[in-house]
Parts: sequence; structure tokens; C-alpha cells
Amino acid sequence: MTQTTNLTKSGSGNYPAAVQEYIWNWKETQIKVIYETRGQGNPVLLLPAFSTVSTREEMRPLAELLASNFQVVSLDWPGFGESDRPRTDYQPQLYHQFLKDFVEAIFNRPVAVVAAGHAAGYAMQLAQSKPNVWSKIVLAAPTWRGPLPTMSKQQSGWHGMVRELVRSPLLGQFLYKLNTAPSFLSLMYRRHVYADAAKVTPDFIQSKWQVTQKPGARYGSAAFVTGGLDPAKVRSEFTDKFHQLPVPVMVVIAENAPPKSKAEMEALRELPGVESRVISGSLGIHEENAAALANAIQSFL
Repeated sequence: MTQTTNLTKSGSGNYPAAVQEYIWNWKETQIKVIYETRGQGNPVLLLPAFSTVSTREEMRPLAELLASNFQVVSLDWPGFGESDRPRTDYQPQLYHQFLKDFVEAIFNRPVAVVAAGHAAGYAMQLAQSKPNVWSKIVLAAPTWRGPLPTMSKQQSGWHGMVRELVRSPLLGQFLYKLNTAPSFLSLMYRRHVYADAAKVTPDFIQSKWQVTQKPGARYGSAAFVTGGLDPAKVRSEFTDKFHQLPVPVMVVIAENAPPKSKAEMEALRELPGVESRVISGSLGIHEENAAALANAIQSFL
């Protein structure tokens, strides 16, 4: 594994980002991962939520707010955003290994992590396997169950069949097109991701739609939607990662999250040693309500 640096800048204001590349090898496949760094100080790693439109761009408002006090690193997961999206088998093992390798390669001391959505399970798993890697953990609207398993209340064999259909050449492209149509994205954002529907403007949806149109984007998306990236199969498997916490953990609950997702977040606040905050917003609080989340993070860190 090697790391290369691009001398490019992204963003505006007082804290433009240095955009860099991290070259990672997975089962004889070389994957270029894009990440960016802004600000100075103690390091904070921002992990975006997995979704059909997952990208480090959704972490930018939060990153710019934190950059006045921290060195903030945010990334595009393999298979998402501007990182490479090869036709590989996207699964939890891939992301567990990637996160471990990335953190060890980029940071030379414990780092605070802010993990949104499904990224929470991967951050907690790494905390258990390598207790000294994180300094503190913030979980923003944490989830562990993908859209189809949430709808059907459990994992099912047909979820895998759907995943393979979306990965297929012709029918898969058609199914993916239906799932990423601007009208469908707008519906999902208004129902599950943003609490304030007025923020879901045509320009906003257009920018999200463009994320879905990158070559190979449907492979990682299909894995997430069908539960293939779920870091746990049942709640107890997820909450087990919170036992004997090696570092302080704060869970930020989205006040307006869908009932099933909010119930899972609230279950975490009952665990020993876990701090919690409640802020307005839904599953996309890290983007929609970055200011409130930044305040909670800075008081915790």
C-alpha cells in the first residue's frame, strides 16, 4: 500500500482542503481512495454515511466548522464518491480492513473519529480490535441495518438476489437508474434524510444525482441498499461492540429520524459509559445540521 499526494485545493473560505490519494490493495485489486485534509491541530477523521449518494462532500460543512480547532480529514469510501469503484464484492470485511489500513497509514497517533450512519459499526469494530487507534468516538445518527433489511425487519436471501441483479450488466443498470432517478432521491431525502423538506431543492437533488452517475457507482450502492454492508445482523451484535469501551463514546441522536432508526439510536444511550446528545434533524444530521453537530463534537472533544 502506498500513499500519493495531489497538490490541489478544494473548497473556499479560511480552510481550503488539500485533496490527496491513498492507494489501497484489496484481493489483488488496487483501489485509489480520495481524501482531503483541512485545518491544523489534533486530528479528527470524518467518516461519511454509506448510502447511494455517499461522498465526503456531505461532510464538508462539518469539516469547515471543525477546521478552526482541528486537523480534519474526510474521505470517500472505496466504491463511493470520487474513489475508485471497481466491480468487486463489497462486504463488511473489505471496509473493516480498509479502515484499519487507512488509519494506520495516515495517522501516527490516536485520532478522534466522527462516524455517520453505517460508519458507526466500522468505527466501533476497529475500537475493539485496536483499542489505541481512536482517542474519542462520535457516532452521528448511527445505523447498522440497511434499507431493505429495515423494511423487511431482517436479512433475507432475496436481498442477495436483488444485489446480484443490480450488479448485472443490462437489467442492473435499469434497476439502478430507477433507484437513482431525481424524483426518487427527492422522495427519500424528504422522508428519511432531511427533516426540513425546504432544503431539498432541485439544485441539491441534481448534485446528489450526479454522484450516482459515476462509472461503477451501482456496485457499492447495491451492497448498501440490500444490507450487504451492514456491520451487524441483529441489534445485540451491534451493541456488543460497545462493551468495555476502550475510549469515550458519544452518540448523537437525530430527533426527527424515522421511528425504527431512532429506536436503535436510543438503545445505545442506555449502554454503560455512552454519552448522548439529541439534535434536530434526521439521518443526514451531519450535513443538514452541521452547526449543532459541530457544537456537540467540540464540547465532547
